[in-house]
Amino acid sequence: MKTKARLRNILKKRLVILDGATGTELQKRGMPSGVSPELWALENRDVMASIHRDYFRAGSDIIYACTFGANPIKLAEYGVQNAIKVNQKLAELARESSPKNGFVAGDIGSTGRFVKPFGKLEFEQAVKIFKEQIRGLMDGGVDLFVIETMMDIQEARAALIAVKELTDLFTIVTMTFEKSGRTLGGTDPASALITLQSLGADAVGCNCSTGPSGMMPFIMEMKPLATVPLVAKPNAGLPQMVNGKTVYSMSPKDFASYAKEFAANGVNFIGGCCGTTPAHIAQVKKAIRNKRPVYPVRKSLGALSSAQRAVVLDPKRPLAILGERINPTGKKILQEELRQGKTALIRELAREQEEKGATLLDVNVGAPNINEVKVLNDIVSFLSASTSLPLVLDSSNPDAIESALRVYPGRALINSLSGEKKKIEKLLPVAAKYGAMFILLPLSEKNIPEMAEKRIRLVQDIYNKSKKHGFTKDDFIVDGLVMAASSNPRSPIETLKVISWCTNEFGCRTVIGLSNVSFGLPQRKWINSSFLAQAMFCGLTMAIANPSSEELMNIKKAGDALLGKDIDAREYIRHFSQRSLSEHKNIPVSPSNPSMRVYRAIIEGNRENISDCISQALSSGIKPQNLVNDVMIPAITHVGDLYDRKEYFLPQLIAGAEAMKKGFQELEPLLKKGKSEKRKGKVILLATVKGDIHDIGKNIVALMLKNHGFSVIDLGKDISAKDIVKEIKRCRPSAVGLSALMTTTMVNIKDVIALARKEGLKCPFIIGGAVVTRSFAESVGASYAKDGVEAVRVAKKLKK
Repeated sequence: MKTKARLRNILKKRLVILDGATGTELQKRGMPSGVSPELWALENRDVMASIHRDYFRAGSDIIYACTFGANPIKLAEYGVQNAIKVNQKLAELARESSPKNGFVAGDIGSTGRFVKPFGKLEFEQAVKIFKEQIRGLMDGGVDLFVIETMMDIQEARAALIAVKELTDLFTIVTMTFEKSGRTLGGTDPASALITLQSLGADAVGCNCSTGPSGMMPFIMEMKPLATVPLVAKPNAGLPQMVNGKTVYSMSPKDFASYAKEFAANGVNFIGGCCGTTPAHIAQVKKAIRNKRPVYPVRKSLGALSSAQRAVVLDPKRPLAILGERINPTGKKILQEELRQGKTALIRELAREQEEKGATLLDVNVGAPNINEVKVLNDIVSFLSASTSLPLVLDSSNPDAIESALRVYPGRALINSLSGEKKKIEKLLPVAAKYGAMFILLPLSEKNIPEMAEKRIRLVQDIYNKSKKHGFTKDDFIVDGLVMAASSNPRSPIETLKVISWCTNEFGCRTVIGLSNVSFGLPQRKWINSSFLAQAMFCGLTMAIANPSSEELMNIKKAGDALLGKDIDAREYIRHFSQRSLSEHKNIPVSPSNPSMRVYRAIIEGNRENISDCISQALSSGIKPQNLVNDVMIPAITHVGDLYDRKEYFLPQLIAGAEAMKKGFQELEPLLKKGKSEKRKGKVILLATVKGDIHDIGKNIVALMLKNHGFSVIDLGKDISAKDIVKEIKRCRPSAVGLSALMTTTMVNIKDVIALARKEGLKCPFIIGGAVVTRSFAESVGASYAKDGVEAVRVAKKLKK
């Protein structure tokens, strides 16, 4: 029996037990800090084999090969070039340590870099990197794959696509969520689940970052939307420093006391992450011995996602508005911007539609003299990092759709797929591969059917063809085909018949291009609004429309309330009540206020236009120093406030910081020329400690500090205590910032501070990183900063 079939057979009967921590176990059994766990495991095979065997004896059904950091990027930090061989040997070691009925998972962790559009690592390069690791694990004989501890949904997608393009082995993907309920990149549990299960993950869940109680809400958010089994692998509480060692205080019995609750809330795979031991796993096995699994109740789900938002297309939920304005048809300025590779107008159209209440954004870049494959790919990447709304890919070019689907960090909607043979043959396999939904256009190669009955037959025909690719009625939205009432007064009635049939008989979702109905008539807004109300009554799911139309949005709100889709008319009341918008949404952007254009460019992370905005501000007579002090510094401070309030997430924080950095570079020569440059008078020395090759967080801290006027000396990553102290003596900084991502390297922070104090250095230390806590900072005599925003606040409080 194949692995997939064996696992699914077990899952129907009971929960599957995973292993516990590897890194902290290796540390307990002699691994020194500052080394690669993967390479140390190969050099100390008996130790690694004993950990695998201990987990199997404790009750684990699946153990993870010690390959979490064995991707080519991380291994290269230790001078290793042959990642395939390392992965193969570690997989073979796990296989040799496994009983006959035990499962061995190839463990795939993060590269330590964010993937485009959220970072600098090219998407295809990330896929290539993961494929190299996967080939080694396959050569070593793994039964399944686990992609774990992912903070970037795009990196998780790259790893999953890499697996799926090489093998059909069972694949688990688990994300790491902060206390806020989002990943470092801003992805919530529902969005992550929708994106990953639609892309082909066989199980999805959470691991690391938090203890069992903190992880429970994430599982509860996922379960109602899950079509695949769920996974929970929490830490044994939070780490503490005891006698110079990192300790997780949660006992095996306390840890296992959450196992039944996890099972009741729908977890199907359960294990432990940092700090858990074979004893923890043994207690978990005991706790769930007679517990029946709660298998996913859904077989399919009509939902879309971006990197930061999930949209469930439930008939009981309010009407969804698909913003139609990102379309160059009849818009010469937008056409020219697209040809030149500019995005300013696209950004503004997206922002305005989101503010006005759009649920989704339609993205169409088709125009003469435009390479649609490249431009759609570029615009989708740009919008993925600049709006939280899920995207609808609108193109008649199948190659453009395929290219954009590959890089889109969510579950997209294709607009559209008709009965044309070429489109069906090309787009259905592509949509299936990337887990996309599609708008089903009931027209054939011959004509547009005028009567509802012919449209209905086409819907049934296209649906039957899509079933061969695994699609269900939840995976598409039927376009009712709105024609102009001016040319055929009966056409709106035929459209309403299609909507009603889809809703009440066939059981699928519907959409209409609303403005078509009023073409050629005066006062079109009244025709559009009236037809919308009629379509909503017939069960319409979604309307392609301009959310800036006040009449249309008012009818939508009223219709949702009257049809029982707006509980207690809450949204209707909110819509018509006085609302206080976020401060940055009220900033004037007219040419008469050029300084506010600079402010807004930083708030929106508009790196493309910040230079032009600054030039306009300077031309209006604003002094460079005033622009920095009165506009730019307040703007980046506001970005930090939005990040603190969880209105912004890491991509927006980075974009704002980079816009600020580019703007300051424009002004720097003028500031120096006028001898008016004012810095904080503080130098901050930054470093990631010895043994730790992760520097994403440190780099963000450096960028934020520079934007607030600090001078930063960045020593880089994997820096020894001796080298850090040597540099402290040389440059005499106002403060030293240290970071560590792993529990195995966190202890090195204490060593740096101890050596500095021994050498008589009294400079303050600021520490942070994924595993670092405030209590740990206090125990080593340092200030704590959970992120770049807090690091700036702490640094500002330091004495000069």
